[in-house]
Amino acid sequence: MTKRVKRISGQVGAIERALSEGDDCASLLHLIAATRGAINGLLDEVIEEHLREHVARPGLSDAERKQAADDVIEAIRRYSK
Repeated sequence: MTKRVKRISGQVGAIERALSEGDDCASLLHLIAATRGAINGLLDEVIEEHLREHVARPGLSDAERKQAADDVIEAIRRYSK
C-alpha cells in the first residue's frame, strides 16, 4: 500500500510541474486521469482490507461488525459525492 501512495505522490508532483511549466491541457488531463486511477486503486485496496479485517474476520462481535460496516458505508458515500 505504501508503494501505491508513493506513486500517487509522484503523480501529484507531475501535475504540479505540468501546471507550473504551462503544459497543454491534454497532457494535464492525462496526468490527472492517471492520478485518479491510482487513487481509486488505493481506495479499493483499503476497502478490501477493511472488509476482510473488520467485517469478515471470524471472532468479531456483532457490534464490531456493524461498526466496521457502517464505517465503510460512510466512506463510500463520501467518495461517491
